Amino acid sequence: MEQQNVGIFIFDQVEVLDFAGPYEVFSRTRTVPGMESRLSGESAPFNVFTVARNGNPVAAVGGLKVVQDYGFKDAPGIDLLVIPGGMGTRALIDDDAVLAWIRRVAAGTAQTTSVCTGALLLAQAGLLEGRRATTHWGALDLLESLGRDVDVDRNSRVVDDGIVTSAGVSAGIDMAFHVVERFCGSDVANETAHYRTI
Repeated sequence: MEQQNVGIFIFDQVEVLDFAGPYEVFSRTRTVPGMESRLSGESAPFNVFTVARNGNPVAAVGGLKVVQDYGFKDAPGIDLLVIPGGMGTRALIDDDAVLAWIRRVAAGTAQTTSVCTGALLLAQAGLLEGRRATTHWGALDLLESLGRDVDVDRNSRVVDDGIVTSAGVSAGIDMAFHVVERFCGSDVANETAHYRTI
């Protein structure tokens, strides 16, 4: 399998687990089982990096400062896009530059995903029209009200309708394992989950 670039969008007031959970899953996945394979990137199917609007450090929820790997202008091609959530999504929901970047990148991905209220940005960008989707339980009504013909699933933790959306914060880890299984197969996904629990 050719290595896939996983670009995780980060922004002020992003939920830490929303981006760190998928980052951990994708960055620790190996196609060769065992502890030894994690000592190098030789069998890593994913190259994971963070992307923010510009070069300024991001202040995540709780005050964690994060220095992104790339800005919008210098990020490499993204095969798998992850849009996390957090209260910061509310400030971005009408940000034309962010929505345009999401649309542009998603047009060329093999898979676009969201965690928690990241689905609000995908909906506002028009990417969830005519699709089933979910988000954090506290934002389900907001997702439905965006008026973009989104079929809001209020019960599932992960919804895969071409674009993969996931519910509350920890559901991003479930989403990441779902995507690992799709790209690499159930054996690799199960072995990665087993590695994370020992």
